Amino acid sequence: MELKEALTTAIDYEHKVHDHYAKGAGEILDPRGKKVFATLGKEELGHVAYLESRLAEWLSTGKVSTPELPTVLPNVDWVQAARAKVAREPERTIAVKGELELLKIALDLERQTSGFYAQLVDTLPAEYRGLFARFLEIEQAHLLIVQAEIDAIAGHGSWFDVMEFRLEAG
Repeated sequence: MELKEALTTAIDYEHKVHDHYAKGAGEILDPRGKKVFATLGKEELGHVAYLESRLAEWLSTGKVSTPELPTVLPNVDWVQAARAKVAREPERTIAVKGELELLKIALDLERQTSGFYAQLVDTLPAEYRGLFARFLEIEQAHLLIVQAEIDAIAGHGSWFDVMEFRLEAG
């Protein structure tokens, strides 16, 4: 795949994921779920802008630079703090069926997008792989967040891989 095609296809993926998160942020009732969708939607919109700027640079100069791709998501410290909080004070979240369905669609979209970026990192010329490696890293973090939300509201007994309850007798 040529770089121009990779960029335009990536832009399409990011628009699709952003549109889903924007829709979900408007439909989800749970404030935490609404915030997750709004934050991920904002992240995807930033990805679109970044990719469009790389494409514009490519079209005008025939070259593409790779300035840092920032993320609006919390850092690893936030994940560790969330794990500790859930371990101390597990709380049940009840979601309506539609909210769980929105999360499952988001998970599927994130898997598709991550797969696309993984393919680019594996197949593009080395000079362009770094551009998409950061996207792969961020999209894989999105997968973890969406899966954690699914686990938390579906009552799978874990959140960020921390058990919320034990099945064995006391």
